[in-house]
Amino acid sequence: MERLPGRAVALILLLCVSGVRAETARYSVPEEAERGSFVANIAKDLGLTGEELSARQARLVPEGEKQYFQLNQHTGDLVVREQMDREELCGQSEPCLLRFEVLLESPLQSFRAEVSLADINDHAPVFLNKEIVLKIPESVMPEARFLLESAQDPDVGNNSLQHYSISSNDYFHIYTRRRSDGRRYAELVLDRALDREQQAEVAFSVTAVDGGSPPRSGTALIRVVVLDINDNIPVFIRSLYKVRVLENSSPDTLVVAVSARDLDSGTNGEIAYSIVQNSEENPFVIDPVSGEIRLTKPLDFEAAETHELSVRATDGGGLSAICKVLVEVVDVNDNAPELVVSSFSSPLPENVLPGTVVALFAVKDRDAGANGKISCALEDQLSFSLRPAYKNYYELVTVSVLDREETARYILTVIAADAGSPPLTTTQTFTVDISDVNDNVPVFNQTSYTMYVHENNVPTVLVGAVSASDADVGPNAKVTYSLAPAQPAEQPPCSCISVNSENGHVFVLRPLDYERVRQIEVSVSASDAGSPPLSANVTVRLLVVDENDNAPLVLYPAQDSSPASSELVPMSAEAGYLVTKVVAVDADSGQNSWLSYHLLRATDPGLFAVGAQSGEVRLRRPVTERDAVKQKLVVLVRDNGRPPLSATAALSTLLLKDFSDVRLPHSSLAAEDEGGSLTTYLIISLVFVSLLFLVSTAAFVTRKVCKRKELKGEHVLYGTGHLQSGLADAATVGTLPHAYCYEISLTTGSGNSEFKFLKPIVPSLPPQAAEHTRSSFGP
Repeated sequence: MERLPGRAVALILLLCVSGVRAETARYSVPEEAERGSFVANIAKDLGLTGEELSARQARLVPEGEKQYFQLNQHTGDLVVREQMDREELCGQSEPCLLRFEVLLESPLQSFRAEVSLADINDHAPVFLNKEIVLKIPESVMPEARFLLESAQDPDVGNNSLQHYSISSNDYFHIYTRRRSDGRRYAELVLDRALDREQQAEVAFSVTAVDGGSPPRSGTALIRVVVLDINDNIPVFIRSLYKVRVLENSSPDTLVVAVSARDLDSGTNGEIAYSIVQNSEENPFVIDPVSGEIRLTKPLDFEAAETHELSVRATDGGGLSAICKVLVEVVDVNDNAPELVVSSFSSPLPENVLPGTVVALFAVKDRDAGANGKISCALEDQLSFSLRPAYKNYYELVTVSVLDREETARYILTVIAADAGSPPLTTTQTFTVDISDVNDNVPVFNQTSYTMYVHENNVPTVLVGAVSASDADVGPNAKVTYSLAPAQPAEQPPCSCISVNSENGHVFVLRPLDYERVRQIEVSVSASDAGSPPLSANVTVRLLVVDENDNAPLVLYPAQDSSPASSELVPMSAEAGYLVTKVVAVDADSGQNSWLSYHLLRATDPGLFAVGAQSGEVRLRRPVTERDAVKQKLVVLVRDNGRPPLSATAALSTLLLKDFSDVRLPHSSLAAEDEGGSLTTYLIISLVFVSLLFLVSTAAFVTRKVCKRKELKGEHVLYGTGHLQSGLADAATVGTLPHAYCYEISLTTGSGNSEFKFLKPIVPSLPPQAAEHTRSSFGP
């Protein structure tokens, strides 16, 4: 184990104790050291005793994901936790360093250290092919050189492959040469000309030896097959090809195309290209005909920055030449920065002093150059800042006094960005909670609440909720709700409203009637659970929404009058004549009180029309002689509720050709308005009367034919008193109907009467009677 000089250790101790982290302690341990092997005494280097080390909770924080060392807090000894294979951890990289830091709490300090993993000679050189076959034509001149396949040795330094040797033979000797990356390869040199007729094949062994103590070696058999004369070997246009390839290039990307020429013709001039394999995982492949070298998989700059290929061109006669292809892998910014948190403290008291360390973290990037250069920034935050600690470490600290009532939780976002193009970033979020005291009053989310309930509601119906929040936390923020007590000058709160103390739900306890009460106001109080509790009040206004629970009421014509009134319509009335107007009201409001009028039933539906909005009953067409004198109508009055409610208005109209013919007895008109229970009897009576009418008509015609001369001396009496009496009776039941009337004719000489049917009265009225009728009933 390598130790630092005493002065260096003392300097590191002094810097660590004073909080300046500019130096790194370096140690060394051989690879594959047994578990528990001693590495160093951390406590001694820190100038602390084992008790101090344990009291300050010393711990190791590795740079990577795995911990290979263990710290004894009682003795301060740093020992191996598990065996380490240098070749597995670092490959060919030298030196192989395992970095970590010693973290001390109370107060927070860190100590940077690294352990160099020393290589041991645990691998012997190995040839990938145990038998190497070289085909050399007999015409090859002495001093010709032939590249041999290299042996592989994972060790580094002196333990790696150092030289090659061959067994004794009459034709060849070997040279060991070094590549640009430090690796060694062998060239076989021909000492004298070959003669296939004397010896067709030469065999000897080649040995690769490393520099370990003791050295290790690997052997392969070389078989040189002497070919018949082929006096021209392939010649590459260039002996060295240098290319640059992006590490994110996709498979099958063309890297370079090598080219060689052979002056021979025929088979001896046909060239085949191949790559001299020097690795089991070669990411390149060459087309044997075209010489195009392509990728078989993406390259990784972080694994290898360069690749050196040996390309062999072999003609049909077995002659070959080799050129070098140096592939430089161009780094692409394909690795985002990594952020590793070493320590983090949360929650923080709100009275913490500025400059307090909240978190300690490190950043790193596997890329190189600008792609691996990292900068850190804290996103949009005024109460915290970042400051560099040492090398790639940063501290997150407070810069101002914190106030939990202003901000109870800080979401701190640290952005680490590299300098690549385009740059890659990594984000780390720190959630810092702040302590609390009870100094906030509950606050309602509205200045006042307006809620709605439909009338005729079911008891205990939920109509809404009030909500208040408290900026505090814990019990100080637990809010309960209640109805605020009434002030001396106010009315007590309504007993029909209740508030749930836990969630603020507002209930109406009993059914309400919109026609009696339309609005209720109460005050709700929200109190927290602090000591002493704090509270706030808010006004809740409850509006009762109207329901369609009142049917329309017909005011005119009155439906409870007996007998029902009748409207008089003259026979001369034209289409659009106003017969009457139905007037109705609805106790509801809004659209529930919007009324519409519809003709439900009528003696002659085609004669009348009802205004849907006004309720006016008008003639749809002019009155004709064929229309019945007595017309009955039923008007439906319907509101606009959902579902709609309705009422009906029964109307009766009399169609009069002349208002003087109102001598129908009032009793007969009243009898016509009797209920539907007499319908059957009326039909029977109508049949009987019709039969009697037919018999009377036949007798009347016979009598008229026999006494035509006697009838010439007779005259019709129009009694003014009877006309006025009839008009008065008709007025008591409504307006005269516009239909056919019957004329009553009496002879002067006898009390017998004759009935004249379907003869209009108005043209026969005396002028005085007609004028009286117009003045009484209008046109």
